[in-house]
Amino acid sequence: MATNLAIDPELLEHALAVSGVRTKKEAVTIALEEFIARREQRQLLDLFGTLEWDEGYDYKQARLARDRKLSSTDG
Repeated sequence: MATNLAIDPELLEHALAVSGVRTKKEAVTIALEEFIARREQRQLLDLFGTLEWDEGYDYKQARLARDRKLSSTDG
């Protein structure tokens, strides 16, 4: 998709220099990918402390019970 953007030339040159890529398109694509990843990480961090954990939950035991149940129904 072709898009025209007014980007600060100094900022773009700096991005090209630190990224090591050759084209402006590559630099902008990398910047957008990193921006998205950082925002998604921040959203995960915002969940910290909002979930309730069951300290007694044993995922290994639950997995064994599930696997036993599945194998008993396999016939």
